Amino acid sequence: MSNPVAQSVNLFGLDRAALEAFVHSHGEPAFRARQLMQWLYQKRVTSFEDMTDVSKSFRARLPGIADVRLPALEAAQLSADGTRKWVLRLESGGAIETVYIPEANRGTLCISSQVGCALDCAFCSTAQQGLQRNLTAAEIVSQVWFAIRTLVDELGKERPISNVVFMGMGEPLANYNQVITAIRLLQDDLGFGLSKRRVTVSTSGLVPFMDRLSADVDTALAVSLHAPNDALRNELVPINRKYPIADLIAACGRYTQRDRKMHIVYEYVMLDGVNDSDDNARELARLLRHMPAKVNLIPFNPFPQTRFRRSSPERIEAFANILRRNKLMVTTRRTRGDDIDAACGQLVGRVASRQQRRLSDIPVRVAP
Repeated sequence: MSNPVAQSVNLFGLDRAALEAFVHSHGEPAFRARQLMQWLYQKRVTSFEDMTDVSKSFRARLPGIADVRLPALEAAQLSADGTRKWVLRLESGGAIETVYIPEANRGTLCISSQVGCALDCAFCSTAQQGLQRNLTAAEIVSQVWFAIRTLVDELGKERPISNVVFMGMGEPLANYNQVITAIRLLQDDLGFGLSKRRVTVSTSGLVPFMDRLSADVDTALAVSLHAPNDALRNELVPINRKYPIADLIAACGRYTQRDRKMHIVYEYVMLDGVNDSDDNARELARLLRHMPAKVNLIPFNPFPQTRFRRSSPERIEAFANILRRNKLMVTTRRTRGDDIDAACGQLVGRVASRQQRRLSDIPVRVAP
């Protein structure tokens, strides 16, 4: 791996089109981009010297104009259930958390898109840290690269990751342009080669970006709903004050119009005595009755100083049964990695300096 130099470009941050433009700007043909992508993502080679089918002259020039930078491993933890969590240190001084969840027929990697989060959801540990900054596309993609290399080395599996979900630290659609670049690399045959249904973006409901997402990439979508009405959602998911449930559900309808087989996953964290009553379930059923929807009930995962408690298994099952009787598909997420604080809502990483941001500061437009 070459040392970072002034004006160098981190190749992890370039999708195929950008990489082709980069090599062209240095007088090289477009197929050089294909060669570089194959070395980086398929062979996991980061030393330019070892990229043997790239011309010697270009290989000699690459260290002066480009590099391949990976986050540094700060800590690694292994749960009793096999879940792995890595704390990755960034050049900025902050740190993010990335989680690998192995199952019999799949391996899911939960990646971060921001250092911290500004949306202040009441039940999420990440939100209590505030926001430091957005991740670059290179920092997003390098989490996947790092995880694959580590798992291949440790487990001997050639393709240990079958699914990638943007459900780690941060709100992905608040870092829209960098996340789109990362998705393109995840789905590119010369990149990580994941199918469109194997990459999922989870959003708290940034409606303008949901509309833009459906036009820019083809990817699965999960919506952090957590309440069936505006009054309760305003308390739990404050972005609802800007984009209320009616606007959010309308955006979900538009998102699924392009693909009749698509179901949006509505995530619903189960909070004892807060949003888990029979009336809440019936209201949720009415809200989603005519939507191509799958409801994922998430037992709340506690963190220090939280005021919430997890709903009992019996209450969760009763809630689920009401939804099923109303013809909704329902799953209950099995808690994984909570003994290492790697479960949903528990990721904290390390935020160097908390920035207080108002909901009105969340952008509603995407730069062209």
